[in-house]
Amino acid sequence: MLAPLLSAAPAIQLHAFAAMAAFALGLVQLAAPKGTLPHRSLGWIWVALMAAVSVSAFFIHEIRLWGPWSPIHLLAIFTLVMLPLAVLHARRHATQRHRNAMISIFLGALVIAGLFTFLPGRIMHAVVFGP
Repeated sequence: MLAPLLSAAPAIQLHAFAAMAAFALGLVQLAAPKGTLPHRSLGWIWVALMAAVSVSAFFIHEIRLWGPWSPIHLLAIFTLVMLPLAVLHARRHATQRHRNAMISIFLGALVIAGLFTFLPGRIMHAVVFGP
């Protein structure tokens, strides 16, 4: 079942497993009480996972629209810019801005981008639906 992913390049494996972990942890973060020590602690783990997802994207060149780059790389740049801003908002107690930034990252970089990984011909399509 995981064979297509496990036989993929290490950057793809890191990218996919970090994204899956970030998605699961993100759901927990969205549902759990905010402002608590667990929320802050898990938040740092989520930020690290999202940084890993974004950085690893620069080593993946399966879709090439502009040389070796694709729209997913623009999303990775967006995420790497928004993560520190979202953390800064939290540290400054700008909770609405923090919330908006984190939800935007979650929806854009995990949910929407994640849905595209299930298109035919993609590795995650093969993992979920078979070759």
